[in-house]
Amino acid sequence: MGSTLEIDGVTAAGTVSEKEDLLETLARHRQFLRYTVRDLDDDQAARRTTVSALCLGGLIKHVTAVERNWISFILGESEEASEEQWVDQFRMLPGESLTGLLAAYERTAERTTAVVEALPDLGVSRALPSAPWFEPGARWSHRRVLLHLIAETSQHAGHADIIREALDGSRTMG
Repeated sequence: MGSTLEIDGVTAAGTVSEKEDLLETLARHRQFLRYTVRDLDDDQAARRTTVSALCLGGLIKHVTAVERNWISFILGESEEASEEQWVDQFRMLPGESLTGLLAAYERTAERTTAVVEALPDLGVSRALPSAPWFEPGARWSHRRVLLHLIAETSQHAGHADIIREALDGSRTMG
């Protein structure tokens, strides 16, 4: 945990590590997303409220898959999704429940925390997989992966807020 630092006679207590800051920020944005689906049943979570294919359950499912895949990337594991699996990430399939999707999201969050806490250095980088949206030969550090996860989760929490408001008028903030 943090330590006490004294500079020019002023004590700054409670400093936190970079990992703690990043994990806390990611946890906060996950909470915004989870809060958006509060009190919904499975039919509401699966309902599309815009012309896009997005639904609230699908967003939870998608951010879970994205986080799981990026943590696998940090660990040097490869997880390639088919086009059908990619499309299915954004919708609730028969037999899926919001409760089950949230439980999977929680398990993924716990894994992320454990992996990040065990990393010796956030500056270690790994070559990105070959994909049209990545520059050939590009590398990302563990830090950049975590920043990407925060941005991705935050962006989709905003999408979820719009979908929820269109669904029943509820909002995450405001």
